[in-house]
Amino acid sequence: MSISERDMITVSCKRREDYSYMVNLEHLITENRNPETMDLDSMTPMEIVTVMNREDERVVNAVKEVLPDVARLIEICTKKLEEGGRMIYIGAGTSGRIGVLDAVECPPTFGVSDQVVMGLIAGGEGAFVKAVEGAEDDGLLAEKELKEKKLSPRDIVIGLAASGRTPYVVGGLNYAKKVGCVTASIACNHNSVISKEADYPIEVETGPEILTGSTRLKAGTAQKMILNMVSTATMVGIGKVYENLMVDLIRTNEKLEARLCNIVMEAAGCDRARAVQALSEAEGNGKVAIIMILSECGRLKAEEKLKEARGHVRRAVMQT
Repeated sequence: MSISERDMITVSCKRREDYSYMVNLEHLITENRNPETMDLDSMTPMEIVTVMNREDERVVNAVKEVLPDVARLIEICTKKLEEGGRMIYIGAGTSGRIGVLDAVECPPTFGVSDQVVMGLIAGGEGAFVKAVEGAEDDGLLAEKELKEKKLSPRDIVIGLAASGRTPYVVGGLNYAKKVGCVTASIACNHNSVISKEADYPIEVETGPEILTGSTRLKAGTAQKMILNMVSTATMVGIGKVYENLMVDLIRTNEKLEARLCNIVMEAAGCDRARAVQALSEAEGNGKVAIIMILSECGRLKAEEKLKEARGHVRRAVMQT
């Protein structure tokens, strides 16, 4: 072969008009036909959901195989956030939507700024609800968007592509490397192009889809499972969790206000009245309220202990 797929995609990142000449999907397992569903169009609803459920079980096992890679990614993500950097997901189509979904859940769940975990999708925010045709084929687009976000070497860029060869993602990872960022990737095919652009590649092979080529199914499920792990464990690592409680929860509505009160009650082993009082004195800061109760101290002392513990409640309450 005179030119590798990686070289072809890299060229297409620079010259979008050349991309159609280079498409080659036959070797991608996510594009293969699934022998278990060749008669999908004649199955009953019960038969369809049964085979889909059986295929989804394979996703769990596939993710299990890459857990060491996921753990390594979590370690570097934690380090980057502790150093003041950001986690930035980039993807197109389903992969991009999964990245955006994970990112937007982090502020209300963990109390971080919406600038700490970000999701970029080919075609912009509108592509989350309506497909923007052709956007994923533009490898320069991600570079432009990352420049707008003022990408710096402190950040980590995580490319998401079930196929492992989406030009938008390849171009974004390539630019991130030029900036000096740590890069990571999550693909559902082995020997993927984006893996070659990543310092921390993850290849979770989920096999042929129930509906041929529809990677919103098993591949999308695998990506969502892995991002759940990455964001949750990273937030644990930077002190956003005490025991298994979301102690940095932001009270944006009545439900979350009640949940935060319950969290303080559980963490501190106190009644509702004491939790409400502590939250009031702590100006709504769940961590501070918990430390106040467990350490039997006032707000200022609790804030000091939390700062010394770098945001970790467990470390703060263990201080003498």
